[in-house]
Amino acid sequence: MPSLEMAGLTVFILLLLVGIYAAIIGLPGTLLILATVFIYILLGGFRKIGLTTSFLLVFLSIIAEAIGFATDMKSKFRLGLSSRCIAASLVGAALGALCLTPLLLGLGTLMGLFLGAFCGLLIMTAISQVRLKPKHRAPSGAIFTTAVGIFAKGTCAVTMTILSLSKIYS
Repeated sequence: MPSLEMAGLTVFILLLLVGIYAAIIGLPGTLLILATVFIYILLGGFRKIGLTTSFLLVFLSIIAEAIGFATDMKSKFRLGLSSRCIAASLVGAALGALCLTPLLLGLGTLMGLFLGAFCGLLIMTAISQVRLKPKHRAPSGAIFTTAVGIFAKGTCAVTMTILSLSKIYS
């Protein structure tokens, strides 16, 4: 494999990982994953990722963003996007990837990144809620609804990444 192609594939994989993380912190990460895959398709043709897979990725992205929108409208609560929450989610992502990679290899890296970042964000949000006076705390139902939405969105992002990488490396 030529070095330019290897560098491009490395950037591709890094953008997929950033897409997973972006989905967790409330940004449209599935759209980043979708755009990255379509750029890959434009550069390499439909040799490895076909039309069926492309349509499935679009469908998953629409579903994920619809879930995210619906849970945001229902709960009107956002998990903390403070610098502490972001730092905790990054640490959680690194720890999750380190713990699950030896067990599940590449799948463990993706799952560890997702679950670690999600848990780090959730833990820091819970800590920040405990520090507030009771009348200023978010209702537990709103936190739960938001967490379920983020988990669903992140699961769709991980599924899109696994699907894309499995088509490329098969």
